[in-house]
Amino acid sequence: MHRRSIFQAAATGVCTVTASGWMPAFADRVAEDPNRRRHCIVLWMGGGPSQLDTFDPKPNHENGGEFGEIVTNVPGIRISEHLPQLAKQADKLAIVRSLSTKEGDHTRGTHLMQTGQTPMGAIDYPSMGSVLARELGDTKDALPNFISVGQGQLFSDSSTGSGFLGPRYSPLRVTGSGGQFQRPGNDSNQDSSRNFASLNVPGLRPPAGVETDRMARRLDLLKSHQASFVGQHVSPAALAHQTVYEGAVQLMNGDSASAFDLSKEPKKLRQDYGGGVFGQGCLLARRLVEHGAAFVEVNLDSSTTASVGWDTHSNIFESVKSLSQELDSGWATLMRDLEDRGLLESTTILWMGEFGRTPNINSQGGRDHFPQAWTCVLGGGGIAGGQAYGRTSADGVHVEENKCGVGNVLATLCSALGVDPATQHETNTGRPVAIVDADPIDDLLA
Repeated sequence: MHRRSIFQAAATGVCTVTASGWMPAFADRVAEDPNRRRHCIVLWMGGGPSQLDTFDPKPNHENGGEFGEIVTNVPGIRISEHLPQLAKQADKLAIVRSLSTKEGDHTRGTHLMQTGQTPMGAIDYPSMGSVLARELGDTKDALPNFISVGQGQLFSDSSTGSGFLGPRYSPLRVTGSGGQFQRPGNDSNQDSSRNFASLNVPGLRPPAGVETDRMARRLDLLKSHQASFVGQHVSPAALAHQTVYEGAVQLMNGDSASAFDLSKEPKKLRQDYGGGVFGQGCLLARRLVEHGAAFVEVNLDSSTTASVGWDTHSNIFESVKSLSQELDSGWATLMRDLEDRGLLESTTILWMGEFGRTPNINSQGGRDHFPQAWTCVLGGGGIAGGQAYGRTSADGVHVEENKCGVGNVLATLCSALGVDPATQHETNTGRPVAIVDADPIDDLLA
């Protein structure tokens, strides 16, 4: 039972009065059970979010830009004025202000942050989403264990693939109708459903005009041909393809498909998340976690907005203000919603992009690529929230305290989820490769 269900039962008299003292504590203990299934949500900020205009403001320096800072519910921690809802939840966040990497190109930076590996050599490394889907998920589940809300990374779609783990751990991509997202109309006279972005899973329903019986016959025919082919051509690729096909049919015909139906949610809650693709994607992430999905990625980038995303080489403050508003409502509501349902303790959230942006503001009123000193944020289950880890210089150019790399961040994520980062997987050539070849940051772990 979720904590909310327990409280509802108590309120309606199902539980006796004598239970009132121990039921909340019982719910907390259930949520903290190390054997409980863990979940991960990555909020991917494609394009490279500016650390100075989000979680590491420098208002007293010329590099600080136009934004002010606001206090949070943790004394001493301040963030951008355009993240007021997240400021109230800083006690659940660990802000890493000392991340330093070496890839300032979008494609290479995306590969590095998504896989933890420098983009070189012949090995096709899996993304962390695929790795954690394998470690945390159950292949018997009808719902895929890796689901990505968005078009995929703008600069390197392959970075979010399953690499040498094979297609079984590839992401199911949630897009819009016809591959394009329908954004909200914001018209009070319209049907309420049109005021929310449209999210769609391609192929989840039979084609128009194809009745259930006809579809079943088609699937039976395909299944027989598939079985015949695999019987004559036994190989990992053929078996993996058969597994993916069977999983798709199971999802299409099962109850798990209802997890993607956001119309089941109250209008007020959908409004709290925000009507855009990111906000509705965060709501979908909560529903997917609730249905057992291991890893969900929600993109806030040029594929889910009507802008360049976070790649703000010009007019940065107007763009980041708008992006921050979407981020603030979606992420903050996601955390509240997870907590209300007793799911936050078993769900770890990571906010990141491929790099940060330069402290200095260029002649076009923007900031350029900057991997030397930037920020990511962890929160939720397994994370010691209420802290800002590391420190950059007053001008934001250098890391002055607790410098860390992508390996340390991803190892911390794995550890928070109960996954040993030293766990090895074999490549298709038989070479053992650790999930992450780095140490976790102990100070960030609860």
